[in-house]
Amino acid sequence: MTKDIRRPTRRGLLTAGAVGAAALSAPSFFIKGAWAQEKAIGNFPRATEGSSIKFGFVLPQTGAYADEGADELRAYQLAVKHLNEGFDFDSIISDSGLSGSGVLGKKVEYVVGDDQTNPDAARQVSQRMIERDGVIMFSGGSSSATAVANQYLAQEKGVIFMNGLTHSNDTTGKDRRRYGFRHFFNAYMSGIALGPIIAESYGKDRRAYHLTADYTWGHTQYESMKASTEDQGWTTVNNIMTPLGAPDFSQYLTQVLNSDADVVILNHYGKDMVNSLTQAVQFGMRDLQKNGKDFQIVVPLYSELMAEGAGDNIEGVYGTTNWNEKLPDAGTKAFVDAFVADYDRPPSQAAQTAYVQTLLYASAAERAGTFYPPEVIKALEDFEFTGIGSEGPMLYRGADHQCFHDVLVVQGKPPSERADQHDLLEIVKVVPRADIEYDPALPAFGGEQADLGPYEPA
Repeated sequence: MTKDIRRPTRRGLLTAGAVGAAALSAPSFFIKGAWAQEKAIGNFPRATEGSSIKFGFVLPQTGAYADEGADELRAYQLAVKHLNEGFDFDSIISDSGLSGSGVLGKKVEYVVGDDQTNPDAARQVSQRMIERDGVIMFSGGSSSATAVANQYLAQEKGVIFMNGLTHSNDTTGKDRRRYGFRHFFNAYMSGIALGPIIAESYGKDRRAYHLTADYTWGHTQYESMKASTEDQGWTTVNNIMTPLGAPDFSQYLTQVLNSDADVVILNHYGKDMVNSLTQAVQFGMRDLQKNGKDFQIVVPLYSELMAEGAGDNIEGVYGTTNWNEKLPDAGTKAFVDAFVADYDRPPSQAAQTAYVQTLLYASAAERAGTFYPPEVIKALEDFEFTGIGSEGPMLYRGADHQCFHDVLVVQGKPPSERADQHDLLEIVKVVPRADIEYDPALPAFGGEQADLGPYEPA
């Protein structure tokens, strides 16, 4: 059932005095039964005046994170299909307001671009989508470097960016922007969730060596895991920064072997994680003993696609994920069934966050009754909802645009326990939202000086 567009909303109403003389000199737009002044921002209203709107999906189709990008694209295409044709939206986002007849009665179209897992390329592609294609919203990315670049572009251009897979603390920390929103969890949450689990499993007297992707995500992942494991009594032996997309990690793994560390923590993602984990196992680290203990490998940020790429090397390896297709909630089941029906494989966490971000934007526009960016932003800020992947309510915090929900600790399954080729990760613990929430003014997130910026860009 479509919503009654004449019904006034909390944000749509203005007093007669507020309209006053300003209405004589400024253009106005009719919103949900109330006249409100809305100036041109970004591609609004130009891109919303026809029978359709356009989303932009900028994601890695090449580079170290291309597998994640391919799954994100599947999810974006599925989200557009559902927005235009209908779905059980309220199982994904409670009281979503979505009708299945587009967004605010307009059919959804989309354009796609390759960010090459490179922030400069991401910004160039996204700018073209905004200026040439007239997108009203853009989304995507599997690298925090590209996410941060796109958030700053979004703020400059006045077009909302719904982050895809980005895990750096900086995305909603020191680099937070009013026009950027993140559903995916972050490195700090991974550390809080994972530290106690691996300390309980491996003991508190451990010596850890880190190999870390040398960009914003790797830096904050290392800092978060270092703090969390040291809180559990572990010692940090050393950390080596490794280049994104390195085909060979043997020189770094040799330094781990030559140290007195008895744990290696691989702060790598995508193909980098597949390569470094595989080479660590080939170096015999799984069968090694150091300091009278079995040597251990930890991968703080996991994905199903990485697990597939690493194969049997994931057995027993701990990590964290944003979501898993085996969760029992109705939204997960509905999404997984629809994804499998279209693509004959279960979705990854990258796909899940891409799908949900698209619907969250569409739902916010419906609730705001307009595509005017400041009103859509306000509809997302401090929005609390139930739905896919979380046992309790989720929150899109207004202070930093970070979404809070349950986080999963997982472990690689041995081959004998797998139901099929996709059944690779065991959910060890569902860590509730309350356990991983934090003060947005923490130094790790930019402190008190971190500012989202204005609703109306200059």
